[in-house]
Amino acid sequence: MTMSFEHSHVVRAAFPNLVCSTLRIGGLTSDVDASPFSRLHIDRARDRLSRQSEGDWPEIQAWRRAFSAMGLKPTQYRCAAEALLRRLRKDGELPSLHPLIDICNAISVAFAIPIAVFDTDRIEGGLMVKPAQGDERYHAFSGAMETPEPGEIIFADGEGRAHSRRWTNRQSAASAVGPVTSNALIVAEALHTDADADMIALKAAVQEAVSTLWPTVHWADRGAA
Repeated sequence: MTMSFEHSHVVRAAFPNLVCSTLRIGGLTSDVDASPFSRLHIDRARDRLSRQSEGDWPEIQAWRRAFSAMGLKPTQYRCAAEALLRRLRKDGELPSLHPLIDICNAISVAFAIPIAVFDTDRIEGGLMVKPAQGDERYHAFSGAMETPEPGEIIFADGEGRAHSRRWTNRQSAASAVGPVTSNALIVAEALHTDADADMIALKAAVQEAVSTLWPTVHWADRGAA
């Protein structure tokens, strides 16, 4: 279950305010009911959305500035948290995919912080958040195989596969969590002013939900990245 995860020096230098936290867990199953935890955090997000649109939240504005700095139009390419918040605001609910994904998506909208979840058994040689060389392979959920643009920030593994595109915009199907997933890596990343305090609370929320739903889960580590 142990695997390396890090941000490249280039990413750290370009975004010095980046706050990241990771959790590596094993012993997952898909036969638990995550809805009580999901509802709790989704209701928190709904309440905030009733008072202010997600685009005005400082957490989302920080990611929009980052996407602009990467040369991307932030209203065309959105971080995962903003995309989920928009869906929640428009549809009133989030789709149910897998208990761990449902929990992380709900906590993501509650904190407006992107959370990525990877099946570590489907990743080779660890992950690095880095600019793409331009020859990596990205497996889209549509089934298409894409090649990230040179310099685009991706989650790259040791076999030349991209497990995300445009940093926190879109994950890959190659390492998506599914019914048979046992080992997972959770990555939360934030850029806003109060990110340190929010990340502590976010991590505690994930740990509480995971420990309750999977009481025999194995924690590989609970450190910051």
